[in-house]
Amino acid sequence: MKLWFKYAGIVLRSQMQYKTSFILTAVGQFLVSFSVFIGIYFMFMRFNSVEGFKFSEVLICFSVLLTSFSVAECFFRGFDTFGGIISNGEFDRIMVRPRNEILQVLGSKIEFTRIGRFLQAIIVLAYAIPNSGIVWTADKIITLCLMIIGGTFLFAGLFIIYAGICFFTIEGLEFMNIFTDGGKEFGKYPLSIYGEGILKFFTFIIPLALIQYYPLLYLLGRTTNPLYMMLPLSGIIFLLPSYIFWRFGVRHYKSTGS
Repeated sequence: MKLWFKYAGIVLRSQMQYKTSFILTAVGQFLVSFSVFIGIYFMFMRFNSVEGFKFSEVLICFSVLLTSFSVAECFFRGFDTFGGIISNGEFDRIMVRPRNEILQVLGSKIEFTRIGRFLQAIIVLAYAIPNSGIVWTADKIITLCLMIIGGTFLFAGLFIIYAGICFFTIEGLEFMNIFTDGGKEFGKYPLSIYGEGILKFFTFIIPLALIQYYPLLYLLGRTTNPLYMMLPLSGIIFLLPSYIFWRFGVRHYKSTGS
């Protein structure tokens, strides 16, 4: 961790060499997310609810997923851009260094400008919490925290899988954005509104519903099953198959010769 903090310090100092660019990029991230929020707001001006979910309840989904995605994209961005590391031969250099390759990839790219998107998520969450009508007991506060933590690890796992695929394709495959950026977009609303097929896919294949939809039901009092409270931990468990796939890719890696 000491080495990772050194990586983070180096990256932050390099980004702050161009302070105006850093600030404008962060503001841009904020405004892009804000435009999505405005879209949700205008839709609920026309419709009072979506599949029985009110505006403030949907905002909890939106803010939780946006918070998780922002944190994951900030600190796991190295895996999201791993295709470039493979194609230019940089991973060969990583492999011969006496440090874990995951640590080096993590430190290769940290997007501190994602703070703009993160602040947007926190502001929306701060609005949604008192207006949702939820009685915030200790178990529901813990559930909300687990949703954010589990979502962060879930998106991190997806980034790691994306990087693992690059060992075999050399370049990143854009279809993975269906599950990363697409998951963030789907997560604006409770996943049940997209139909049973989508809900099952994001329950048993990509466990996004275990992070977002089912814990939300517990928060809203639509179920009292305490199991729903613990489901977001599946996001942490999702890191295990992601890591196994990463190790499989490392063992089969052949230099690009760049």
